[in-house]
Amino acid sequence: MSWLLAALRSLAFYVLFYGGSALLVSASVIAVIAQKRWLAPVVATWGGWHLWCVRHVLGIEVVLEGELPAGPVLIAVKHEAFFEAIDTPRLFAYPAVFAKQELFRIPGWGYSALVYGLIPVAREEGAKTLRMMIATAKERVEAGRPLVIFPEGTRVPHGTQPPLQAGFAGLYKLLRLPVVPIAVDSGRLYHRVVKRPGRITYRVGEMIPAGLPREEVEARVHAAINVLNAAG
Repeated sequence: MSWLLAALRSLAFYVLFYGGSALLVSASVIAVIAQKRWLAPVVATWGGWHLWCVRHVLGIEVVLEGELPAGPVLIAVKHEAFFEAIDTPRLFAYPAVFAKQELFRIPGWGYSALVYGLIPVAREEGAKTLRMMIATAKERVEAGRPLVIFPEGTRVPHGTQPPLQAGFAGLYKLLRLPVVPIAVDSGRLYHRVVKRPGRITYRVGEMIPAGLPREEVEARVHAAINVLNAAG
């Protein structure tokens, strides 16, 4: 019976959240055309709608432990599910997120994401593309926006601790920003067709200063983003 209830909740979540998302993507396109300053509130509304559906439809409580950073810092977040990617614009103040280049090909959403200020990541396209990415990131920093990166590069199963992608250390060195690592244990509840009720926790780690050797910053970030990552 509990599985059936979870399945019904998940079905309702898909209908409500993705139906609402379609409307908000349309609203984002209208905002881009009509008045670009409307775009950030539309994106924040999307994050808020997602959280409402997570709490009230799926029965998942979301808990934040620690204080979120403000201003231009590099925020490294554990990536177990779409949950934390969708939650990012609600969690942080006008964040600039490093996102896979393929996502920008989604009709409507992709162009709105560029206008909002997300930063495309093209791992296989050479030094010129990397320089453009760094230049874009520095523009976002100059505008006072936090940069958000998922340093594992893609979603990873809960209970696993893969090494960080090589590009993370390069960004850290070139941007010369402190890093705030954030652990999240979303995968065990959210990254499944039938999602489970329960609790998802964010845990904000200690700020790591700029300028550390690659091995040290990678080790500290890796340890901090995995503190909630017990198998289960």
